[in-house]
Amino acid sequence: MSVVTETAKEAPDFQPEEKKVIFASSLGTVFEWYDFYLYATLAPFFAALFFPPGNDTAALLSAFATYAAGFLVRPFGALLFGRIGDLVGRKYTFLVTIVVMGGATFGVGLLPTFQSIGWLAPVLLVSLRLLQGLALGGEYGGAATYVAEHAPNHRRGYDTSWIQTTATLGFFLALAVIGGCRVWMHAAVFADWGWRIPFLVSAILLVFSVYIRLKLQESPVFQKMKAEGKGSKAPLTDSFLKYPNNKFVLLALLGATAGQGVVWYTGQFYALFFLTITLKLDYLTAYMLIGASLLLGTPFFIVFGWLSDKIGRLKIIMAGCLLAAFTYFPLFGALTHYVNPALETYAAKTAVSVASAPEDCQFHVFVWPWSKFSDCDKAKDYLTKQGLSFSSLPAAPGEKLVVKIGDQELKGAWDAKKADAALKTTGYPGPADKDKVNYGMTLLILFIMLIYVTMVYGPIAAFLVELFPTRIRYTSMSLPYHIGNGWFGGMLPLVATAMVAATGDIYYGLWYPIIVALMTLVIGTLFLKETKDRDIHQD
Repeated sequence: MSVVTETAKEAPDFQPEEKKVIFASSLGTVFEWYDFYLYATLAPFFAALFFPPGNDTAALLSAFATYAAGFLVRPFGALLFGRIGDLVGRKYTFLVTIVVMGGATFGVGLLPTFQSIGWLAPVLLVSLRLLQGLALGGEYGGAATYVAEHAPNHRRGYDTSWIQTTATLGFFLALAVIGGCRVWMHAAVFADWGWRIPFLVSAILLVFSVYIRLKLQESPVFQKMKAEGKGSKAPLTDSFLKYPNNKFVLLALLGATAGQGVVWYTGQFYALFFLTITLKLDYLTAYMLIGASLLLGTPFFIVFGWLSDKIGRLKIIMAGCLLAAFTYFPLFGALTHYVNPALETYAAKTAVSVASAPEDCQFHVFVWPWSKFSDCDKAKDYLTKQGLSFSSLPAAPGEKLVVKIGDQELKGAWDAKKADAALKTTGYPGPADKDKVNYGMTLLILFIMLIYVTMVYGPIAAFLVELFPTRIRYTSMSLPYHIGNGWFGGMLPLVATAMVAATGDIYYGLWYPIIVALMTLVIGTLFLKETKDRDIHQD
């Protein structure tokens, strides 16, 4: 009997209200994640729509920065809505968050592009992303707390693991809708107006989500606390300025959610961007491979949530961080081998270098309207866009810039046309040949990385809920979760892309999630304790 089947068999008889709570909370949260990740999935595509042309990597970094803005503001949403949730109630707070999220997503579908209104386009886009981030900052903590406070003590990991599937299912739904649009539309039509459809569809999902959530009752644990007069009058103060709760907030961030966040985003979003940008696999094939891995891996959120009720939450999360940190380099190297073997062969036999003065080459993370790019920056941008690693060398005597591609040498002001000719002369293969992709091995690698995601994410909601008392739970758990996921995790594509462009190593960006995962492993193992036996109904 498979683990998944055994888990389902042992998973207990639900009470009708418990089923309703899990279904309504999870379904609404799926739609909210769908809204949030539409932009993430289309970030490389949006680079050409909402940012000025001229430098592809700069535009891509700008698109990722806008993508990251939604994550950076999530902790502020956690503070705002967490406080409301601890004062007013769980149910009404996450009703508000879903309305804000749905409205902002619908607004993205109506936005004019850079070609139409210039710099006002990215300003409006960032504003809507900030609203999305605020809403999501309040949504997750509310949904996880609400489900956990309805669950019996022995089943809390299993019940909350359904909420943990929602981010991945929302990502899958975004991939499916975008992929469907791109299949049924000509590329020019999708680029013109078809990209708006996935955003406009969110209005239908919003109405449905609000309808089902209006039928829910308030959490019994919260009702009991209010009836007994034990609620906090100052959740923010009690959460972050009073010991020992502030200590547990910091430990939850550094010893649990930071590592969980980077593993989550590496195994799904960074893997997608690596396939499409670095390995130059076409979008539709990449969507299908990532989508298939999501379908295969999603049941394991439930498996590890259930297992955490048996053996504990913390050891599963720590094991996921450990496995990820020690296998990311070989796994991403294997992706290159199985997705674009011609690129791997070319890179192995063709030395590429950029020789320039260090002060002429800048490390660009955030790109502003006033940002300037030197010839060195443009050369590194070009090579990074081709999925090529390169060596950075000191400036050659009397030359400001020298780029070598195999036996071809380019000197003086950067000229992309000459670089194109040099690549062609040296046998550069270009986009991945779909006939040469080893789909079975590629899917296996993506599935393995998704298993790491399910290990760190499946038990995390139950762990955070059990770590904090009822009167400040919504506030206390939301902040470390959203800093860990929104800042450490959400910044990953932006930081990793900038690290790759600066160093010339297509794998160098992996050091970011590896170091964060190892930090979490050490702090979580040394300073956090297991929580699964805590009775939150007696707070």
